[in-house]
Amino acid sequence: MSSPQHPASAFDARALTGPVDPRAVGAFTADLKARRAPASAGTIAGAVIGVIALGFVALVGVVVLGGVVTSTLRTGGSTGASIFAVLLVLALGAAAVITFFTVRANRIRRYRIGMFAQANGMSYTERIANPPLPGMIFSLGSGRLATDLVRGTQPRFVEFGNYQYTVKHGKSSTTYRWGYIAVKLDVPLPNIVLDALGNNGFGSNLPASFQRAQRLSLEGDFDRHFTLYCPEGYEQDALYLFTPDIMARFIDHAAQLDVEIVDDWMFLYTRRQASTLDPATWAWLFGVVGALMTKFDQWARWRDDRLRAQHRQISDAVAPGAAASAPLPFAPPAGLLTPPPGVAPQGRRLKRRVTWIPLVIVILIGVAYAFMSMR
Repeated sequence: MSSPQHPASAFDARALTGPVDPRAVGAFTADLKARRAPASAGTIAGAVIGVIALGFVALVGVVVLGGVVTSTLRTGGSTGASIFAVLLVLALGAAAVITFFTVRANRIRRYRIGMFAQANGMSYTERIANPPLPGMIFSLGSGRLATDLVRGTQPRFVEFGNYQYTVKHGKSSTTYRWGYIAVKLDVPLPNIVLDALGNNGFGSNLPASFQRAQRLSLEGDFDRHFTLYCPEGYEQDALYLFTPDIMARFIDHAAQLDVEIVDDWMFLYTRRQASTLDPATWAWLFGVVGALMTKFDQWARWRDDRLRAQHRQISDAVAPGAAASAPLPFAPPAGLLTPPPGVAPQGRRLKRRVTWIPLVIVILIGVAYAFMSMR
């Protein structure tokens, strides 16, 4: 369903594993279809082409099967032709059965996650194409799609979802899949990335790399669990945001998750599904959000002093000396007493690092191919 019927009092995962009523699944599926946005022309055309292709394959199978049966009845046929006919029938039957159970399983999955969301005072959305989120994974590739979104609004907006996008490499392509948690913050903050070391393989698993000059080392054991990147000049701001108690929360609860703070959002990334039928995964992710949620009030008090300086420069340029000559019985301050919420331009985005290794590999392959062609 799109909205919860009642607030949740405690974590309830029974809908993920309990028995389901087929009639309730059917009603839930019908409700989802009714809420879907009208399909685009490209989607409709793709669906029509798919139906025509399936119909053509089925027609060819029927024609071939009919020809084999007719030939067998007229001439007695061969054992090979009979075996081929039997295998064709079995293949078509297996394809039909697999399709039926796949569709059924997907419907039950959506129903379970929707009922889980409702039981926990949250809402469920089946899918969103091109989700308008500022995180690093949401601007890459094509075919961007977020699915099985579970959203809560109290005490702040939180979204759990699965996300995928496709990157083309010449004639081939690769589809990347992520699970994510998006948490709405009270104020925009500097662009900060925590690259979790516990989920890396040969290097970082993040889809972006950042200049080493932006790397900041924090005290205690934090560097054993995360590599922190912040914009140059914002080191003291990062230390204000990541106090020892907040660092401890990230180490204890989110050490297997990559973290990105951008604008007024915090994203937690994982290469496994975040919206799933596994109760243990949901319990873990709920625990992560719950542990961090109590610390966001500290972040809401952060202000970028650079905005105060910029405001003073703008005021002096527009009306120099206006405050001193004001005919009012009181004079406004020359600058802001406290900066407004926001981030100065230099702190809004980390600087990316150009990765030369793929280019070097391509060049080496090209040189090797040219050398082999000359021999």
